[in-house]
Amino acid sequence: MINKGQFYIIKDEILPDIVKKTVKAKELLKNHKAKTINEATEMVGMSRSAFYKYKDYIYPFYEASHEKIVTISMILHHQPGVLSSILDEIAGAHGNVLTINQNIPSQGLANVTISFETGALIKNIEELIKSINDKDGVQKVEIIAQE
Repeated sequence: MINKGQFYIIKDEILPDIVKKTVKAKELLKNHKAKTINEATEMVGMSRSAFYKYKDYIYPFYEASHEKIVTISMILHHQPGVLSSILDEIAGAHGNVLTINQNIPSQGLANVTISFETGALIKNIEELIKSINDKDGVQKVEIIAQE
């Protein structure tokens, strides 16, 4: 039996610098700002051997969520149009909503869970979550699952 390893979602601020540099080098290559691995590693200040050591094990969350289903949990103020504006935001980013669960509001707040497909997103998942979180009536947004 082959162990495929486990995946974790962690904030970049706790990652070692060498891992962050690996991500930056990969982005330079992907965006054609560096033509070769040697050029990319020089630009970020790391060795090629370190790049090769980590390159297959680290990638941004939005790349991991490509062609996946993401479930977000939110706490929303009980106001007209709040949920509708969130659905518009997801649809505007080309997310395909699969399920919506909303609890009855209590003390002016409602818990809402939305699952959506991310394969056709035109912005990365972090940008989408931030834009949802910045909407009026949204108290909290967090990713609770990724399939």
